[in-house]
Amino acid sequence: MLDMQIFRDDPDRIRADFFKRGINGSIIDEVLLLDSRWREVRFEVDQLRKSRNSAARLISEAKKKGDEEEVDAILGKVSNLGSKIEDLEEEAEQLIFKRDSIRMQIPNLLHEDVPTGENDQKNVEISRHGEPPSFDFKPRTHNEIIEKNGWVDLPRAGKITGSRQYFLMGDLARLEMALQQYSADFLIDRGYTLVQPPLMMNRKAYEGVTDLSDFENVMYGVEPDGYYLIATSEHPLTAMMMDEVIEQNNLPIKLVGVSPCFRREVGAHGMSDRGIWRVHQFTKVEQVIICKPEESWGFHTELLNNAKDLWDSLGLHYRVVDICTGDMGTVASRKYDLEAWLPGAGEFKEVVSCSNCTDYQANRLKMRYRKSGGNEAVHTLNSTAVATSRALVAIMEQYQTDDGSVIVPDVLVPSMRGKKILLPKQ
Repeated sequence: MLDMQIFRDDPDRIRADFFKRGINGSIIDEVLLLDSRWREVRFEVDQLRKSRNSAARLISEAKKKGDEEEVDAILGKVSNLGSKIEDLEEEAEQLIFKRDSIRMQIPNLLHEDVPTGENDQKNVEISRHGEPPSFDFKPRTHNEIIEKNGWVDLPRAGKITGSRQYFLMGDLARLEMALQQYSADFLIDRGYTLVQPPLMMNRKAYEGVTDLSDFENVMYGVEPDGYYLIATSEHPLTAMMMDEVIEQNNLPIKLVGVSPCFRREVGAHGMSDRGIWRVHQFTKVEQVIICKPEESWGFHTELLNNAKDLWDSLGLHYRVVDICTGDMGTVASRKYDLEAWLPGAGEFKEVVSCSNCTDYQANRLKMRYRKSGGNEAVHTLNSTAVATSRALVAIMEQYQTDDGSVIVPDVLVPSMRGKKILLPKQ
């Protein structure tokens, strides 16, 4: 969430940001009113405590003099101070709870260069990478390829679980494991520490990394324990230092997380979302950086370059887009997406999101780093390296052959024990 000092010192900056996003700004005034009343109450409490302390000194002096009348007189004046203080402290707690509950709903401040637009149709293409594949036959969709080769069993997974679940089998399952290993090693070689996170988080930690009022409907709850299955390893990796003060010499922290991810993926989707493109469980290799504020925009570029270099190494055609105001979401200040070309579907589709969340998550998590002049919130950044199910789709559609088999990208051949062609399941 935004630092409270921004509301007090420069509320017009937040209003201008709301205008860019097309959001009504009345919620900002509500925060300011609650904060003003909270400060008034805290001032009243401080004054009453001073009066009580002063009375205690006067009573002590009167007792030393043996002046019981004076003692009784003072006690009569301050007899109800304790209950007044208690009532005001309760009011202060309620005020700050309401104030901060509203602050939690207010999105991050956008970077000044974020393009303006009402929806994803206004995202701005920055660059294209790799050569689009050409075929002397009509390219199949990934749905057709997996059905032809028997690599995915959707009906049986649906039978034992439900829709958007799948058994991954044969050579495609081997390729998925190769992608995990290759992508993790790729980032380890660039100085990132490998982490396998817990697959569940409690509510407090999850509220630190995302807007649950917006995100909770796509997450799986674990009852009666009150946990959530993680939607991405970004969330536990970012929250792992919640409520901590990090020493400067430990920054930056660079992590690569590998984990299953769980999403309900509610709502209706198009034909290209069948198969394994939009599913309830998938594996993702994720990049996370925790750093000093002055370093975060440089690291945002680093994360994007890591993702581009990884996808370039796979020999895939994709484009980079700058996400506009209307498609930004709550947490990021700026975000880039990589969208892979799917020749069977005939469109580019998102495979990577790369975000700088500045101090927004750190403020919610109370995660700071030690400075001589006082502790300061860190900045947090994250980027997909590979969501393996979507990478498999891009590989199948771009590396397909006329007989329905799929060529293995060169960099994955060693992890496939030299196998260069994915063959039908036997």
